[in-house]
Order: sequence, then structure tokens, then C-alpha cells
Amino acid sequence: MFNRRTFMALTALAGLVGCGGSKFRTYNGPEVTRLVLLKSERKLHLVNGTKALKSYKVGLGGNPVGPKQFEGDQKTPEGAYLIDRQNPNSNYHLSIGISYPNQRDVEFAESQGKKPGGDIFIHGRARKNKGRGKDWTAGCIAVKDGEMEEIYSMVRVGTPIYIYP
Repeated sequence: MFNRRTFMALTALAGLVGCGGSKFRTYNGPEVTRLVLLKSERKLHLVNGTKALKSYKVGLGGNPVGPKQFEGDQKTPEGAYLIDRQNPNSNYHLSIGISYPNQRDVEFAESQGKKPGGDIFIHGRARKNKGRGKDWTAGCIAVKDGEMEEIYSMVRVGTPIYIYP
């Protein structure tokens, strides 16, 4: 039998566990069938069919105008890619990977005697990057940590992403 003090302690503990701040959320809504990034508007849209389910303001690479072509150019890619992985242990809170570079990207970079770069993600800011300005990544797409939690729960590996200038 619980006494009042034990009951209150367990109730408080249950409340703390419920507010535990887990970065892993669940999502039971409509499937995200594609992502659309409009670089010039700094907007990422999660879309089902023809309807935007959610939209987010984003930060881009430090040199955001034009497509990513080479390692170190500080540009965010443009074109059609896939979400190809999830990283729950990201240095930037959470992240989902974009399948850059594709074969065309590799061939172009090599034709110029350079490497195309890689490791392009949609990721959080990891608090430490808060206030770094609008475009601060090495070519990735950055959103607020809480928004990244939503995106991570909604987007599945294999989902297409279309990145426009």
C-alpha cells in the first residue's frame, strides 16, 4: 500500500518523465511524399501530394547562391535527390541525409579536376550555432532543433527532395 508521500513522489516522477525532453517524436499524420526546398525563399516544405503539411525557414551554406559543385564551396545543392539516411547521433541535434552527390555531380566535379563534396544533411542548430546568422553551414540545410525533431519524425528514408534555386 502506498502512503501519501510515496504517491506524490511517484506522481512527480511520472510528470518529469513525461516532460523528459526526448528529441524523438512520433508522427501519425499523412505521409510526406516529397520535400521541396526553395533556396531563394529559404523555405523547406514537407508535402503530401499537392498539399504542404509543414513549412520551415532554413539556413543554407555560407555561399548560398548557385548549386553545390565542389567540396568546400559552401553551397547547398540544387536538383533532385533522395533522403538516404537518418542520424540520431548528429553533432547538430538530429539530421537526415541527402543523397548528394549523384552521378552527374561526381562527373562534373571530376571533369573540373575537383571533388564534389558530400555529407549534405538537413539538421538542427545544436543550440551552439544559434545566432550564427542566416546562412552558416558548409552546404547543409539548418532548422531550429525543435523543428528538426518534427522533420525527423515525419520524413522517411527514400523520400524525394527537390532543391530549387
